[in-house]
Amino acid sequence: MENSSMVTDFILLGMTDNPQLGVLLFGGFVIIYIVTVLGNLGLVILIRVSPCLHTPMYFFLSNLSLLDICFSSIAIPKTLTNLLSKLQAVSFIGCVTQMGLFIIFASAECNLLASMAYDRYTAICHPLLHHVTMSRVRCLLLVAGCYFGGLVNMVSVTTSITHLSFCQPRVLPHFFCDIPPLLALAFSDPWVTQILVVGCGGFTLVTSIVVILVSYMSVLMTVLGIPSVSSKQKAFFTCASHMTAVALYYGTTMYTYLQPSRHGSQAGNQMVSVFYTMVIPMLNPLIYSLRNQEVKVALWEILKQSP
Repeated sequence: MENSSMVTDFILLGMTDNPQLGVLLFGGFVIIYIVTVLGNLGLVILIRVSPCLHTPMYFFLSNLSLLDICFSSIAIPKTLTNLLSKLQAVSFIGCVTQMGLFIIFASAECNLLASMAYDRYTAICHPLLHHVTMSRVRCLLLVAGCYFGGLVNMVSVTTSITHLSFCQPRVLPHFFCDIPPLLALAFSDPWVTQILVVGCGGFTLVTSIVVILVSYMSVLMTVLGIPSVSSKQKAFFTCASHMTAVALYYGTTMYTYLQPSRHGSQAGNQMVSVFYTMVIPMLNPLIYSLRNQEVKVALWEILKQSP
């Protein structure tokens, strides 16, 4: 056995030891990463250059797109390198850093989705006060609070993990340094870390879910009282995209992190991890743009102005 202070690296088993399958996965992940970066970056640029999208809703959406780029960039580049490399090693510092950044961005995304739900609540339930309630300063403070919450979670969990001892050989049956497989490798009792993971993650998830549910229950009651059918449809379509993103992200996140000591199948856990680290960041700009008439109109106006 070896103390964590003496650990120099971990070996990531990755997704497969089949060279042919590795090449196919490499090609698929490259495409996913390119679509993710271009889609989210394009949405950020569109929101930036289109005056009609300079509203709190799209301010939060542009920050969500930036988060998705950072989120996917944590795992995909290292995964691509490992798929083509025979030595799939990551240093202890690199592993903790990757995990820490992952915690920050994952927590910030939970908080940001809750902020977006609150924005929809004020816009639909209190439209006359919306721009006063969701002022530029308050929006900036909400985004800063999202990252601060992620930073608190990261410091708590990573500090506890660095005090653990790990078994030899230091092999992680995963494609990136995620919390559950790292805790499974711990020789010393990781109960304190598990409590922190469930506590920090559970607090972030529960508080953000409560904000989302309360906001959308209020939105639903307000929308049902609107006599105009077209106004009802517009309100529902505005919220539907956000609720789709919330369901996808929270479902996979709770499956993984609220049960850090579970021993599910390796393939099943990795499939869920691929979904929330790669697929969801790729789908978010499509979810928010394809079902959003304002984004379509803004994109069409930009295309008409281009030479």
